[in-house]
Amino acid sequence: MSQTTPPSAAPLAGRFSVSAGAAARISEIISQQADPSGLALRVAVLAGGCNGFQYQFKLDTERAADDVVIEQDGATVLVDPVSLDLLEGAQLEFIDKLMGAHFAVTNPNAASSCGCGTSFSLA
Repeated sequence: MSQTTPPSAAPLAGRFSVSAGAAARISEIISQQADPSGLALRVAVLAGGCNGFQYQFKLDTERAADDVVIEQDGATVLVDPVSLDLLEGAQLEFIDKLMGAHFAVTNPNAASSCGCGTSFSLA
């Protein structure tokens, strides 16, 4: 079951979500770390990339007071409020195909994205 802690009393509908497959992979990655205590996957949107914005995924133990904390099936994902605005209605997924495995964001706000799936532009 997914639980999101918003930075304020904002409604949860339409917020960023984490698929069951992504949650399972996050849990697996964190469990393989030397010190998994307090680790979470931070998802951020940064300026740059070939389309204007790019996704960043990294393991993090630092939590800001205004971070949104998403808990899904034992996995924890952190998102800062600025990134959350650009991820409104999006979902983090884990893609495992013959050509490779990776995290991906299905983002309804993206007008276009690059072939690698890590950068996007807004309409």
